[in-house]
Amino acid sequence: MGQWDRFLAPYKQAVDELKIKFKGMRRQYETDNTNSPIEFVTGRVKPIASIYDKSLEKGIPFEPSDELAKELPDIAGIRMMCQFVGDIETVVSLLRKRNDLRIVEEKDYISREKQSGYRSYHVIVEYPVQTINGEQLILVEIQIRTLAMNFWASIEHSLNYKYKGVFPEEIQHRLQRAAKAAFQLDEEMSQIRDEIQEAQAYFTEFKESPGTHFPRDQEGGRTQR
Repeated sequence: MGQWDRFLAPYKQAVDELKIKFKGMRRQYETDNTNSPIEFVTGRVKPIASIYDKSLEKGIPFEPSDELAKELPDIAGIRMMCQFVGDIETVVSLLRKRNDLRIVEEKDYISREKQSGYRSYHVIVEYPVQTINGEQLILVEIQIRTLAMNFWASIEHSLNYKYKGVFPEEIQHRLQRAAKAAFQLDEEMSQIRDEIQEAQAYFTEFKESPGTHFPRDQEGGRTQR
């Protein structure tokens, strides 16, 4: 195993463990027949190429080290998606109450969005990973955002790679307008939150009813009209 594999192994373990734990939180809400503030959870370990780019940006040696681990707190990343803006505060509150991790830093890009229009809530946590050589504390960045915020951020991330962080003025303005539109959508959906959740609960109950079946035609599997 190479030095980078050894260095990144506990980060991968931290991501795998936290994904299981956070998905478990969602299932607990479902078990209690309560609307979960967590829609879904994803995670990743930053690719070595991205670590290299970040090390150059920060002016630190590109090599596995304690300095690199400290200066790059997002090598391990978890993303928690919510349906509504109000759910983000609930998720952050749940993280603050956990005793299996320690919050190191919080960055609120929801109420104070970046100039680009980016919105998300970032929490840097210290998470203990148990290895054969003992316990190792790993920094993990947890991003909490709505589905609309995530859609915008994913598009912006792709364009950022294409333009190397220097967007044409027209693209930049369009992204800013799109960010405002995405947040307006979040706000509109929050206004009818109760109706949305009631409809979702009804649909879930209906499709899981023992006698429920959806008619299909004999050829393509679609309902004939």
